[in-house]
Amino acid sequence: MQVLTRESLPLGGFAGLTEHRLVTDSRVFAGRKAPDTFEGIGNFVYLADAQFNPMGETHMHPHKEIDVITIMMDGRISHEGSLEHGQSLVAGEAQVQRAGGEGFEHNEVNPDMTKNRLLQLWVLPDEFGEPAGFKHYTVQQGVTRIYGGNKTQTEVFYSSTIIDIVRLRAGEIFTSNNDVLVYVSKGDAILTDGGAYYDASEGSLVRSENIRIEASNDTEVVVVTVAAP
Repeated sequence: MQVLTRESLPLGGFAGLTEHRLVTDSRVFAGRKAPDTFEGIGNFVYLADAQFNPMGETHMHPHKEIDVITIMMDGRISHEGSLEHGQSLVAGEAQVQRAGGEGFEHNEVNPDMTKNRLLQLWVLPDEFGEPAGFKHYTVQQGVTRIYGGNKTQTEVFYSSTIIDIVRLRAGEIFTSNNDVLVYVSKGDAILTDGGAYYDASEGSLVRSENIRIEASNDTEVVVVTVAAP
């Protein structure tokens, strides 16, 4: 088990937000990979835990051939751009924007006078040239799959890389026998992998091959894994 904590990394950011970058994969960040950050898993290449300043925004910018996933933790953002312009995102919701071959432009705006908090993840596509698209999710108790799966699962974008948001109450357990990256986005949990043990709090990123997660209180984790071939 490998562990990286949000607080061990420098605070960066751009435009109207500040962020801790925990995953900066060399396939995307070659030559400018942030020190001490993890590589990704599967086609997952980027993870940032971010806060928008009051009334802050990213400003309009493009993406192409990458899938951009936003998980709202606190507050809200207003979404502007070529996909689902005007869609809002509040705490407990997630959006996935597939840039595909045609690409998209977007701007995320904090409409409030207080800071918010969100996670942003990037995944490279399994297939290039896909049409751009947008999906919106409300996170449920238990496991909410927001990304990945086979082409018959129309509720999520196809990918061999899978992203689940897992909400656990105190004492509840989640296990995975696959290679995983787990990010504790809220709460506290006891993570075990064979003989290894880690008492994880919010902001802990763990790489494991066989993990057991037991929630110490109301906990939310993001689990990234790769589908079996």
